Amino acid sequence: MKDSLSSEHWPNGSHVIGSQPSVLPPGHPPLVDLTRRNAIKAVLASAGAAAFGSGARAETTERRPDPRKGSPKRYAMKKSINQWAFPYPERMNLKECLQLAKDAGFDGIELNYDLENDLSPKSGTKDYHSIRRLADKIGIRISGLCSFLFWPYPLTSNDPDKRAKGMELAGKIAEAAHDLGVENVLLVPGAVDIPWRDDYEPVPNDVCDRRAKEAVRKLARQAERLKVCLNIENIFFSGYLMTPMEMNDFVDSFRSEHVKIHFDTGNISIFQHPEHWVRLMGKRIKNIHFKEFSKKSTDHSLETFRPLLDGTTNWPAVTEELDKIGYRGYVTFEYFHPYPHYPEALIYQTSDSLDRILGRIS
Repeated sequence: MKDSLSSEHWPNGSHVIGSQPSVLPPGHPPLVDLTRRNAIKAVLASAGAAAFGSGARAETTERRPDPRKGSPKRYAMKKSINQWAFPYPERMNLKECLQLAKDAGFDGIELNYDLENDLSPKSGTKDYHSIRRLADKIGIRISGLCSFLFWPYPLTSNDPDKRAKGMELAGKIAEAAHDLGVENVLLVPGAVDIPWRDDYEPVPNDVCDRRAKEAVRKLARQAERLKVCLNIENIFFSGYLMTPMEMNDFVDSFRSEHVKIHFDTGNISIFQHPEHWVRLMGKRIKNIHFKEFSKKSTDHSLETFRPLLDGTTNWPAVTEELDKIGYRGYVTFEYFHPYPHYPEALIYQTSDSLDRILGRIS
């Protein structure tokens, strides 16, 4: 059946547009009928094409990286956070820390060895296997082990008893790592001075270097047996291994795949720049602390370190240099002050900041 509003219902070759006739002059070539049905089809087709075009443009816009939101380049490194950012053990137990790190989107968490808690001389192989099973069940990796015990028991102390205690604890940390199935062990090899402690007698540079090398050489043999890696950390405040060239020479002297570098971006940032160190140390870097530092501060202590992105570190330069050396390991946020109120906020803020640094948000 023909449309009831087609032109043949009107005299003199009338043409219908909508519901109104339009009469053609004699001899005018006939126009194609535009019925109400065809008009609707045309409008819908036009609207659909416009919507498709606008959607394609919107999709293109959304996919274009915005450097105000995060790194335009995505980096294949893994997100981790040190346990010191959590209110452990006062307000969170180990399970809660592991679960919160997982919930916040971290790939791993760095655990700390001390004298009293879950990772300590009080624990043994059975305990560490249980912790590893817990982490696996939650779905979070343990990115490494860290400890403050190298400060009260330095490997280069003038007190032989403290040196011996430091060696004993370093060995226990390596054993804990092995039992946890963790490869990375942070090691502070020694210090010329420890400004924040009043019980450390300064050690001459050459003596410090000799004692540190003797200690690490012994520990390296154990590390090779346990199949863990001793990663030497740079500590600017300690007055030892003050340049990347010194760090390279120290690590290379052991000629061991089980002695590498744990690079801390914040620990040299008073006078230096972490992106310069990365380029020079290269593939010796086995693990990393992303510690934020503010050069605007005049208080050169632990209070100088800030929540991630609230400082002066050139993170685009740091991540680009890490990418150039092929680093694909963990980048671990280290911070010593859990928030006194709503401590989860720091964990989620850090996860978001790392996503932006690593180009996971753009």
